[in-house]
Amino acid sequence: MSQSIAFIGVGNMGCPMAENLMKANKTVKVFDVSKKMLDIARDKKLETVSNLDDLITGDVDTVITMLPEGKHSKEVYLGEKGIINKVSKDCLLIDCSTIDIQTSIEIGNKASEKQILMIDAPVSGGVMGAQKATLNIMVGGSKEAFEKALPLLKIMGKNIFHAGDLGSGNGAKICNNMALGIAMIAASESLMLAKRLNIDIKKVHEIMKNASGNSWPISVYPPLPGLIDGTPSNNNYRPGFSAGMMNKDLKLAHDCAKSVNAETPLGKMALEIYDQFCKDGNDAKDFSAISKVIGGSAWDYPID
Repeated sequence: MSQSIAFIGVGNMGCPMAENLMKANKTVKVFDVSKKMLDIARDKKLETVSNLDDLITGDVDTVITMLPEGKHSKEVYLGEKGIINKVSKDCLLIDCSTIDIQTSIEIGNKASEKQILMIDAPVSGGVMGAQKATLNIMVGGSKEAFEKALPLLKIMGKNIFHAGDLGSGNGAKICNNMALGIAMIAASESLMLAKRLNIDIKKVHEIMKNASGNSWPISVYPPLPGLIDGTPSNNNYRPGFSAGMMNKDLKLAHDCAKSVNAETPLGKMALEIYDQFCKDGNDAKDFSAISKVIGGSAWDYPID
């Protein structure tokens, strides 16, 4: 009998993740508060429902959530109609949302009180990774919960890491994305400098890919068009991973650092840069569009 999976949150990331589970012959039903997202999911042949009551039925043995912020995860799991009070103790809960560690642990502890296995399993790799099932998935939770979830995680991702106890997945993801935000700004600054020095950008990009200045934004997800096919920079900076989501993750990193008295000056600077970028109306653009701000008049391409 096929696993019955309830998937909540089928946006840019969640929809292809659910689609890959369906293609692996899992029984998948999906829900999203956005009618537009449900229409897209329906076009992908996913079975959709219009409310959580129709989604969380007696035959569901796994719930996967992919939600924007901690407040959304908390409402879905612990709210007045929270699913923790609807699923059986044999149901596995997988929260792929990137949220604050405290909320992640709070939800997981409530699940544990009801003897329900749960993991936090945020992902990295962007929309392309979700589509190609090459996501990096960082997991927090017990060994038992991790091993039970692993076959499903392997359908959605390529590299699966058990980071530690509940909340560790989000902790690892927050650290990763702070480094990513800093690296995207650094890549943009380096290429801007090359441009102002009148050095061929494509040649500098090729050099950096093969030298010590390489990074994920350089080798996989460059901030400038014309360097690597299929990236948001070649698609008018349509996300991808939005600047608004990067700003959210940098805020999470900043709050985490404050809570443990860690000094993260570059993380703080990256937050300030992305926060202003979003306040200027760019939150829906891909986070690599920060290159336009970094480069200023050095670039002759639009980002809108």
